Amino acid sequence: DGADLVIINTCGFIEDAKAEAIDNILAMGELKKEGRIGKILVTGCLAQRYQMEIVQEMPEVDGVLGTGSYYDIVSAVGKVLAGELVSEFGDINAPQPEPQRILTTPEHYAYLRIAEGCDNHCAFCIIPQLRGRYRSRPMEELLKEAQDLADSGVKELIVIAQDTSRYGMDLTGRHMLPELLHRLAEIDGIHWIRIHYLYPEDTTDEIIDAVASEEKVVKYLDIPIQHVNDRVLRDMNRRGSGALVRERIDTIRRRMPDAVIRTSLIVGFPGETE
Repeated sequence: DGADLVIINTCGFIEDAKAEAIDNILAMGELKKEGRIGKILVTGCLAQRYQMEIVQEMPEVDGVLGTGSYYDIVSAVGKVLAGELVSEFGDINAPQPEPQRILTTPEHYAYLRIAEGCDNHCAFCIIPQLRGRYRSRPMEELLKEAQDLADSGVKELIVIAQDTSRYGMDLTGRHMLPELLHRLAEIDGIHWIRIHYLYPEDTTDEIIDAVASEEKVVKYLDIPIQHVNDRVLRDMNRRGSGALVRERIDTIRRRMPDAVIRTSLIVGFPGETE
């Protein structure tokens, strides 16, 4: 109550999250009608995915920012408060620098985003259209950010990207995640390093060896395999095969018998049999 402006940051990927975002926009619209809030600015993936629909079908919204315009938020707020109708959709393939961090997690852990976007184009996923092509952040920039986080008291780094296993491929043509893990492990103050979202076909022996050999790297691998049937994997436009998935898991178990493997699976994909 009483806010001059409400920013709603949205998801456009999962159906339930899309519905939640729309419900929040409509709820804020009701508060606006009642005079309890001022302006409404919608950002994020739903805004990127349904650009014209939001502007045309939700007149209560005063501004829309796509995923390529996150860093324009301050100027967009100023324009909206000045009475302008804002609709900005910057280049989703532009480099993604990380400005000075404001931690919203508990002080002992932080996410370290090593890349943005995705080049995989799985048939069930819209992320490349929402977040752009895969862009790795320079390693020295990541190490500086990790050091700053350690200096501020962070003990655990959670390494994330839409596909962490491809880190560096767009920069050098080779997998640079092992080198990054070794160098992150050298930072005093960091005790745990946890990796999310490795693709099976890019979880190389070098990546597995880096996880196994570095004491600070948690023996936890988040590998969304989605399926193990070759035909369904082809229909999903996934790289690799069921045999490759089994071989990679066997290799992980051989190198790290106690490793924890988290995955995600899709059932009911079009064409899948009972």
